[in-house]
Amino acid sequence: MSETIKIDVWSDIACPWCYIGKRNLENGLAAAAADDDAPVVEVTYHSYELSPDTPVDFEGTTTDFLAERKGISVDQAREMNDRVTGIAADAGLTYRMDEVKHTNTVKAHELLHFAKEQGRQHELAERLMSAYFTEGRHVGREDDLVTIATDAGLDADQARAALRSGRFLDAVRADQAQARAYGITGVPFFVIDGKYGVSGAQPAEAFTQIVRQVRDEKREPAPAEA
Repeated sequence: MSETIKIDVWSDIACPWCYIGKRNLENGLAAAAADDDAPVVEVTYHSYELSPDTPVDFEGTTTDFLAERKGISVDQAREMNDRVTGIAADAGLTYRMDEVKHTNTVKAHELLHFAKEQGRQHELAERLMSAYFTEGRHVGREDDLVTIATDAGLDADQARAALRSGRFLDAVRADQAQARAYGITGVPFFVIDGKYGVSGAQPAEAFTQIVRQVRDEKREPAPAEA
């Protein structure tokens, strides 16, 4: 049996490149999984807040937010959103940027840690990003998050209790501290088996190649002792 390759992913729910990176990673791993000697891969998502000072209910569109944050015109911001929408489409995602409800994501990250505890982190990560970018749903309010949690197969009462208790906030902060220790300044960021760092929404083929490389490295015999 192949040794497990661990992939740690730092991302934010409100990062359009992170959803693209997530899908490209999944497609890349699916290609590697078709190999006769397919690697065993374990993916874990970690918290990163791009805009921790964002209010839960941001007044304005995501285009307004981008223009304000980057100090560019609304037209320039719209062009940036159009570009990322096109790249998302190439990854099989239908972004509806005009309907995005920009919000603070810390509670969504707390919920992701709760989902990890329950063995449903991947399902919730997909539901949160899909809700935000393709469905125009709010991912910052408690009631909306509980509904999304149930979509991902989590218990509503337990999800609400986890959000209200704040007991996963320390885990969010620990992820962010680890990101700083690694020198991560943007997401998505992928740490492959603890030794390779991959930045940005790389194409699926890049992920296929690197997991195959790591698989082969793990199989190389250790050098003989002198």
